[in-house]
Amino acid sequence: MLKTGSKGQKSKIHLKQLLQSLRSGDIHIKDVPSPTGPKRAGVLVRVHASLISAGTEKMKVDLARASLLEKARQRPDDVKKVLAEVKQQGFWATWQRVMRKLDTPGPLGYSCAGEVLAVSEDVDDLKPGDRVACGGQGASHSEVVSVLRNLCVKLPDSVPYEEACYTTLGAIAMQGLRQANVTFGESVVVIGLGLVGQLACAISKAAGCVTIGVDLDDHHVEIARAHTATHAFNRNHPSLVETIKSLTHGFGADAVIICAATSSNDPIVFSAEIARDRARIIMVGVSQMDLPRDVYFQKELEFRLSRSYGPGRYDASYEERGIDYPIGYVRWTERRNMQEFVRLLAEKKIDPNAITTHSFPIDQAADAYAIIAGERKERYLGMVLTYPEGDDSGLKTSAGDRYRGVGNRPAPVAPSGQIAAGFIGAGNFAQGFLLPTLKDHAKLVAVANQSGASAEDAKTKFGFDRTSTNPEDIIHAPDIDTVFIATRHGDHARLVTEALKAGKNVFVEKPLALHKEELSDVARTYDASGRKLLVGFNRRFSPLVKKTKDFFGDAAPKMMFYRVNAGPLPRSHWTQDEQEGGGRIIGEVCHFIDTAAFLTGDAMPRSVYAKSISTGRADSVDRDTVSITVDYEDGSLLEIFYVANGSRSLPKEELQVFSNGRTAILKNFTELELWSSGAKPATHKGSGKGHAEEVQAFLKSLASGSEAPIPFDSILATTLVTFAARESLASGEPVRFE
Repeated sequence: MLKTGSKGQKSKIHLKQLLQSLRSGDIHIKDVPSPTGPKRAGVLVRVHASLISAGTEKMKVDLARASLLEKARQRPDDVKKVLAEVKQQGFWATWQRVMRKLDTPGPLGYSCAGEVLAVSEDVDDLKPGDRVACGGQGASHSEVVSVLRNLCVKLPDSVPYEEACYTTLGAIAMQGLRQANVTFGESVVVIGLGLVGQLACAISKAAGCVTIGVDLDDHHVEIARAHTATHAFNRNHPSLVETIKSLTHGFGADAVIICAATSSNDPIVFSAEIARDRARIIMVGVSQMDLPRDVYFQKELEFRLSRSYGPGRYDASYEERGIDYPIGYVRWTERRNMQEFVRLLAEKKIDPNAITTHSFPIDQAADAYAIIAGERKERYLGMVLTYPEGDDSGLKTSAGDRYRGVGNRPAPVAPSGQIAAGFIGAGNFAQGFLLPTLKDHAKLVAVANQSGASAEDAKTKFGFDRTSTNPEDIIHAPDIDTVFIATRHGDHARLVTEALKAGKNVFVEKPLALHKEELSDVARTYDASGRKLLVGFNRRFSPLVKKTKDFFGDAAPKMMFYRVNAGPLPRSHWTQDEQEGGGRIIGEVCHFIDTAAFLTGDAMPRSVYAKSISTGRADSVDRDTVSITVDYEDGSLLEIFYVANGSRSLPKEELQVFSNGRTAILKNFTELELWSSGAKPATHKGSGKGHAEEVQAFLKSLASGSEAPIPFDSILATTLVTFAARESLASGEPVRFE
């Protein structure tokens, strides 16, 4: 449910968004579909002004323009992750994923201001028509943005949008000062007079502190001296240490805020030289952090890091779910820091116009980045992008509105005889594993993605006719007969039900549902629909798994052991969220249960028992390291060891199957050993986990009118086994099926 104003009831079919190529660093203004509505705990905003964070965005541009070797040199942690992935997934699969990532355009910007178009039903303190300042990843350089409630604050009418778009950077500066615990009358030195440094100076000065700015750039020093600081000096000023001591009555600074971005260790060393005894040194920016022990020890200096906008940053509960911290326990959250900065703007204690050097309409944004990249030699500091007023003549009812209520009708067929496919959720997984096969075997009609930029990227790469951000545009379109769904897990059951009711055949990524009630709704709808439904249990389609099944024939019962070295995921990951992901047993273990079901000839389960480790640690999700036993009606037995606490160097999956004097060992889908009595093993090499084969099998069943590749009863049984495993974990007892 959405709360919308008259301007929020419809959305532009397309809007302008600034995007950067991660491979080349080139900047483009693209027409992308408008967001359909806000996320959970979210707000949809028509942007009037956004701020280019010159320091952060310059680093992103420079990194994107670097060679692959230089990218690797600058991101050693990412290189380690890629090497670990190569060991688990293989070189070619990892290389393809990295290249897809580089070929996907990314948004820039994280600070903007505009007018609320709509809010989600769980937002009660904002309404359509409110003027707001926004921050975070969603607050990009785009005509319309979908942002999170706790990163969105109201603006009084007296604060222009061109000033309000500084709010996020103001919160960063303010959090640095809060970390320093500065009080009225203290002396504060700010090192690095970029945007955050200038704002830190201005806030410190407004708080009654003696504020001294230091930078290597004379232009930045001049701006600080004239507008934001009490005093300002070039870092190379002779006798700078003595000058600062003189300005602080010979003691040195009470606090030093490092806002510089440099590979040098000089800010760390210089801070200690100018700080008084037991002063506070706060790192807001980026530099080496090699603390010289002698001076830090002798002065007993306190060194702290400041984390972005304030408490709540990077906490999924706070940001993504909108759960605020009680003010009695956390006085200054990131949202409250943003609100306080807005108050300073309203009272004219901060003047962003003094540090704004350029303003460009969004159509000319490339000119701004040419200046940042040094292609145009101009001095710059604050650079604001402005956006045209909303034009109701460009608004149009979505296809979902046009086609809603058409009922369960015969699924159309493309004129060429091909399957006419629509795709919902064209993220990295879909682009890597589903769409490359689908584009060769079906007519790609339309793609919908939560991000309009991602939808346009998929259209460009795979040849869709049109794009949207609204799943209903796919579900209710009369020229689409088959819907593919690869969204986050929590949307699957609802979208499947809607698509079946609309008369579509459906392919949905696993899992089919997160709860029994959802699963029952899907089953009832499927039974009444007369359509085909396939869940993306791809492993049973792998050539090596098929060869394993053929090797055993009808032999039963089978003893199956499936070891999965899954690795850890933090509690904050979306898959761990009960509403969005459902947890890893429902979200991933279903794969291994389905593979075993396939090997038994889709025998029905009789009972399930699950037991997890118990660490007693807050940072460990115990149920992610679990043993699950499934007993089948044909006498077969499956034991799954799904572990999150193993070595990252160990390949992810190994399946062992025993029956009738034969043994099969499948090693991470790259090698299969088939053992018979009295014989050496036959070894088969392979690659791939069956993604291409499952798409082909589904499309073939649609074209031929044959049964779906996986019996629906087996899909239901696999899903129910995951539910039973969760139930068994909670109760400590086996769960039996009637």
